Amino acid sequence: MNLRALTKGDAAVAGAAVLLFIASFLPYWTVDCKGKYCGDTSTNAWDSVLFPVLPSVFLLGILAAALILVQRFQGQAAANRQILGLRLDQWGIAFSVAALWAALWSLGGGLEGIGHGIGAWLAVIALIVLAGAAAGGQLVPALKTPLVTDRPAAPAAFPAGGYPAPGQPGQPGQPGHYGYPGPGQDPNQAPAPAFGGQPSGYGYPTPQAGQHGQPVPGQPQDVAAQQAAAAQAAEAEAARQAAQPQPAPAADFAPFWFAVPAPRQLAPKDNPAGAPIGELVPGTWYLAVEQRGTALVAQLQDGTQGVLADTSGIQRG
Repeated sequence: MNLRALTKGDAAVAGAAVLLFIASFLPYWTVDCKGKYCGDTSTNAWDSVLFPVLPSVFLLGILAAALILVQRFQGQAAANRQILGLRLDQWGIAFSVAALWAALWSLGGGLEGIGHGIGAWLAVIALIVLAGAAAGGQLVPALKTPLVTDRPAAPAAFPAGGYPAPGQPGQPGQPGHYGYPGPGQDPNQAPAPAFGGQPSGYGYPTPQAGQHGQPVPGQPQDVAAQQAAAAQAAEAEAARQAAQPQPAPAADFAPFWFAVPAPRQLAPKDNPAGAPIGELVPGTWYLAVEQRGTALVAQLQDGTQGVLADTSGIQRG
């Protein structure tokens, strides 16, 4: 059962069924009777006098909503499952229209002094909503919008350039960092050595007394020589590897969220030329799990995966 696969149309169907169930306990008939011998003359749909109304209006409408929601809960697994040639949601649409038809006919006629109460009118309103949401749930874009969207959380904001903001550790210009004097330190005094290095004025070791200006390990001349030797070794290794046949590297792909600008069909993952297994609609975020040339393998809310051939104009999350 995947609650994230439910749409606003499914929510309207469920709400109409609840309203219909409540209306069955409210007065369906009212009798215009005045006097001390009249008593309580209201009758709801569960009274035996109104027996045909209960199954043909209220129970049939509730059954219609249940069939539609069961089909939606099962998702793509029940897309091709049929009973007597119709899916469960198709049976539900037919039952909702039949219940609305019976409710409208039940409002006509009646004996003199007997009128329809709030239960009858609420039943008609609930069935109008139920039949409309059931029939237009897959046609009206507003009703096809999912109740829960899987939009990814916004990434953490960083300043331009990706550097720490002022006041964070490691920011240049802070006392005690990158050669700046700390609190209580003499500005004219060289900073303390870091990571076991020798004290120096600009970050390089100074010659020791008695060496007559001879370079010591760690000076720029030695660093340049080491970098040149490392570059020569890297070039030799690259030339050796280039002489050997190398397998083509697999393209790196990271899953990402995206939305489509217009409704688009989703083809089967194992047979892109087959019949569509689903539809991507605007306003919903889908997860791209694989890249196939210009096409994407997208995942629906219920976990179904398929191939989206038309990726033009998609919005990445």
